[in-house]
Amino acid sequence: MRTRYVDGLIFNRVSGRPIPQELVTENGFVIARGEAVSVSADRVVSLRGLAVFPGFADVHVHLREPGFSYKETIASGSRACARGGYTVVCAMPNLDPPPDTPEHLAAEQAIIDRDAVIRVLPYGCITMGQRGEGEVTDMAAMAGHTAGFSDDGRGVRDRETMLEAMRRCAAADSIISAHCEDVSLIPKGAGIHDGRYASEHGLPGIPSASETDPIVRDIELCRETGCRYHVCHVSAKESVEAIRRAKADGVNITCETAPHYLLLCEDDLPADPNAPDSGRFKMNPPLRGREDREALLEALLDGTIDCIATDHAPHSAEEKAKGLTGSAMGITGIEAAFPVLYTYLAETGKVPLGVLIDRLCYRPRERFRLGGGIEPGDRLEMTAFDLHASSIVDPDRFVSLGHATPFAGRPVHAVCRLTVIGERTVWDASTEG
Repeated sequence: MRTRYVDGLIFNRVSGRPIPQELVTENGFVIARGEAVSVSADRVVSLRGLAVFPGFADVHVHLREPGFSYKETIASGSRACARGGYTVVCAMPNLDPPPDTPEHLAAEQAIIDRDAVIRVLPYGCITMGQRGEGEVTDMAAMAGHTAGFSDDGRGVRDRETMLEAMRRCAAADSIISAHCEDVSLIPKGAGIHDGRYASEHGLPGIPSASETDPIVRDIELCRETGCRYHVCHVSAKESVEAIRRAKADGVNITCETAPHYLLLCEDDLPADPNAPDSGRFKMNPPLRGREDREALLEALLDGTIDCIATDHAPHSAEEKAKGLTGSAMGITGIEAAFPVLYTYLAETGKVPLGVLIDRLCYRPRERFRLGGGIEPGDRLEMTAFDLHASSIVDPDRFVSLGHATPFAGRPVHAVCRLTVIGERTVWDASTEG
């Protein structure tokens, strides 16, 4: 089966923008791409008026199954990803049971095989029970079936445990995706940044050092072991600088941040921290100061930040209705990610579109060896957006079971019209939107 996609503006990595091109696939693989492709096809699909990108790749999502299907399921979460333009995501291991053995990993994989509409690659745990301490998992036995290894939600507490984990991970030729958090530095009950807002409201705050100190420790271990190492959800300017220096020294390190850290800061927190609706601004790590947000934008532009990941972390409405102090940590992120980034960074001229697509598509695929895309030889993974369409971020229309987003009510441009993997259309707004 050959398919020709015509009349679209297909993203060009060299120019950093979409240009008029055609794309032809055969049995789900890209065989030709150009301004005028002289290849016959069995069917023709018009993409008139749409900008076409490689399917977005998110190396940090929480799909909650098995164990917490009241928050999200593989079925609902993967459909939400498809609606957001994502074709491959890496699922975090804070599950029940956690994927800390081949048997537990197989149980998660069975649900993925049955219900996922896009590619979902599970992480294995770093430690048994995903406790952040104690026995390191058998990475060699799981590496071929995982995106990498993480204890996301918990930082690995001691140096010796992380050293052993890095040695095993390097031997398995895999990657550690580290949640960097030293809980010993965080006051009891803290749920927001230790900054101006916390001080003004008399609330305990989460210091930036609780993120940066473990990163600094792990950089030295990475230098010692040569392990491929990736830092999750960077939020603090001090963390950015530590990673920038490590890269300059040749350490095998990459990192990600999330749309909310690039676009928001503590200045955007609601006036009343106890208002039920304020729980949609609570995540871990927290929104930090304006200077942190500016440092993240600078790091995105200079290449220090390699990936934009959503940290999509859905919870029930009840869990997110207890204000900034009592709500669960985590927000829903996957369906509004590109529209808010495009509208408030690309259209405003703060970040070129090409940089956004590089961090949403190309670098995550390269670092995590994900494959797929829109280049000749790739298994087709693409998404098509109407960049001129206007909408409002409306959680009530989310496919995800989680509705808590700090971007609710924001006007945006860019609506996903189509998401395709191989020969399968996994999202078509004309029939599902």
